[in-house]
Amino acid sequence: MNQPIRLYGGKLSGHSHRVELFLRLLDLPFEFVATPPPDRKTPAFLAMNAFGEIPVIDDSGVTIADSNAILVYLATRYDESRTWLPVEATELAQVQRWLSVAAGPLAFGPATARLGTVFGRSVDRERSTEIADRLFRVMDEHLAQRRFVATDVPTVADIACYSYTRAAPEGGVSLDPHPNIVRWLERIEALPRFEPMPPAPR
Repeated sequence: MNQPIRLYGGKLSGHSHRVELFLRLLDLPFEFVATPPPDRKTPAFLAMNAFGEIPVIDDSGVTIADSNAILVYLATRYDESRTWLPVEATELAQVQRWLSVAAGPLAFGPATARLGTVFGRSVDRERSTEIADRLFRVMDEHLAQRRFVATDVPTVADIACYSYTRAAPEGGVSLDPHPNIVRWLERIEALPRFEPMPPAPR
């Protein structure tokens, strides 16, 4: 690594947090570049991500957009143990399954509900809450006999699912009925170099 990785993001974005968290867990040097909405429409930023969305990383000239894609990139390039992104077919498939959950029901459920309460976006609160409740029932049952979502050790799937799950109460979605999820969150939070996402202002 020639220089610290530049992470363009927002401190209250769960998508940004999952990347920042993984950079810390991998103990990689990085520079956080706060990128508020107006900056995401500039020609310089759109050259990095034509969709105008955070997060984006610049790793010594290698530019990667999309939080899940960034997690895969970082794990593949910097985790020599290949535990964060396993190579065995069944384990890799399970990781991909939960990356899809992070991009699907997690994004359209608790993350969307939080968009309404924290950022004042116009969202279908009833729909997002229904998605979140169903997701968390499935996750809680899944985690009843497992320590992590995809394999016996933490993977990028756990990192992808962590931030918006922990922040679900900010969107009015309680975690109290889901003790297995709460214990899983605590296992992630016990990892070396863990740092939480800042709470949203009230």
